[in-house]
Amino acid sequence: MTSAADRLDARASGKTTPRSSLRASRVAPFLAMDIMAAAAIRDRQGDGVIHMEVGQPSAPAPRGVIEAARRALDSGRLPYTDALGMPALRARIARHYRDGYGLTVAPERIIVTTGSSAGFVLAFLSLFDAGARVAVPQPGYPAYRSILHALDLVPAPMILRDEDRFAPTSASLRELHRREALSGVLVMSPANPSGTVIEPARLAELCATARDLGLPFISDEIYHGLGYGVPTETALRFDDDAIVINSFSKTYCMTGWRIGWMVVPPWLVRPIERLAQNLYISAPYLSQVAAMAAFDAMEEAETIRLGYAANRALLLDAFPSLGLGKTHPADGAFYLYADVADLTDDAASFCRRMLEEAGVAATPGLDFDAAEGGHHVRFSFAGSEQDCAEAVRRLKTWLG
Repeated sequence: MTSAADRLDARASGKTTPRSSLRASRVAPFLAMDIMAAAAIRDRQGDGVIHMEVGQPSAPAPRGVIEAARRALDSGRLPYTDALGMPALRARIARHYRDGYGLTVAPERIIVTTGSSAGFVLAFLSLFDAGARVAVPQPGYPAYRSILHALDLVPAPMILRDEDRFAPTSASLRELHRREALSGVLVMSPANPSGTVIEPARLAELCATARDLGLPFISDEIYHGLGYGVPTETALRFDDDAIVINSFSKTYCMTGWRIGWMVVPPWLVRPIERLAQNLYISAPYLSQVAAMAAFDAMEEAETIRLGYAANRALLLDAFPSLGLGKTHPADGAFYLYADVADLTDDAASFCRRMLEEAGVAATPGLDFDAAEGGHHVRFSFAGSEQDCAEAVRRLKTWLG
């Protein structure tokens, strides 16, 4: 591979045209977004597509959220806020931990971010130097790897296994660290792509192991609030120094508002504040005002969750007869991660054909697992019950 220095010399001599950086070339495409773009073309052509490819609620944001945003717009001024977020929103998030988990979290430890995505960037930049190895689940959310690569960090896959209920374990973390020293660990519960929840006792063990190994523990809790009869616990219960990342996107149907938060130990607040000031200035004022109203919309959020529960039950009942019955435990979130090995060993091609021939958009597992994703497909059931029923009908016809 041509080095960065060689490329710069070539540019200076006029031998080549400008190109993107080597860092950018290491960032893989997000296949879910590629599928969504292809599905959108079919939509514009008038071909009805059932969208199960992205983790995006089909319901609008709660009424109170929209009304709060409307009032803010009517005021005529949408200013910058403190880089760490509006004090009132930080205090409201702190109250959420008291009301929802029985935990006391100081508002000063809460950082409002431009979606959870900004939270990961801020966490990685504030915790790790170039070349650091960070344990991430495999299969797992692909942006973890991509952001780490973009920041010259090294994702170290924690392979999730059937015998462990497809959740990370203390033993796997220790073994990964033994083979080559880690600088940190990131887990997600409920998980994407599977919805699998790390049971509280195991999460406690993971936190204790990370602490014993001297590793910062990052917990992605973006799907908290979307569970189906399985207890979902925050890492803060077991480690007050855990770095927790969350968002209003999923539980409160606020994906496009791009608003999330972090809870960090006190010593990390100022480093993150300096980064946030320079990278983002602040999260959008309008979204922060709206987010404060989200916590008062729990009745609407619960109605939406019950809709997901119905969709989940429908698909879990129908998928075995379609050859899609082998799925990871779907304890929360709104995904089924199905093993399609009996149907194909090329999930990317399978998903393209499923879109073109059946009008059902889903995401190939290679987005989440470069090793085993070729025979997995992620189906999102964040749409309506009617859409899920129609998807089953189409798949039944297509798969024969």
